[in-house]
Amino acid sequence: MEDSKEFRDLQEIKSLMERSSRFLSLSGLSGVSAGIIALIAATIAYYLLDWGRIQYDERFYLLRPLAELGYELDLIPKLFILAIATFISAFASAYYFSWRKAKKYNYSLWDHTTKRLLFQMFIPLVAGGIFALILLDRNDGTLMASVTLIFYGLALVNAGKYTLSEVQYLGISEILLGLMAGIFVSYGLIFWAIGFGILHIVYGLVMYYRYER
Repeated sequence: MEDSKEFRDLQEIKSLMERSSRFLSLSGLSGVSAGIIALIAATIAYYLLDWGRIQYDERFYLLRPLAELGYELDLIPKLFILAIATFISAFASAYYFSWRKAKKYNYSLWDHTTKRLLFQMFIPLVAGGIFALILLDRNDGTLMASVTLIFYGLALVNAGKYTLSEVQYLGISEILLGLMAGIFVSYGLIFWAIGFGILHIVYGLVMYYRYER
């Protein structure tokens, strides 16, 4: 009996230490919702950029790079508004599902661990956002998907030290996709949809069934 009580005490101490050092309120459903939002945004961007106009290669169809499409006068504001709306929607859904999980498991949603996690995330995100704006200012969108995926992946790898370990694996996957998008620039939008859309949904479901069911 005493051994059993000591074991429970040790488990409780371990749980308290984990709560104090890691952000455990992150819900898998946050990833699923963010992925769905990203796929919707990618579909809208597809039509805004008119990527339906494809050129035929002898073996397969190739999507044309953004530099070959050229920017219309009102296209950049539309894409900027789409990007902002996508970010706000994804952030709002992540906050909602994390708040719901924190309430269910009696976790703290906002503490020093949350602040450290956000700080580690926002450094690469801000740097990547500024670099993306520089590319837009130079009328060069061919590496936009690559840049956003790589810097977002770096943000997740940083943040993974303060939350669930799966987040770091997601970050590494995003970086690899970003590098591939930099090589195969014609498929940038497809890599973007896979990284921000499909991967988020897959990892979100894995996290949900592993920790919340």
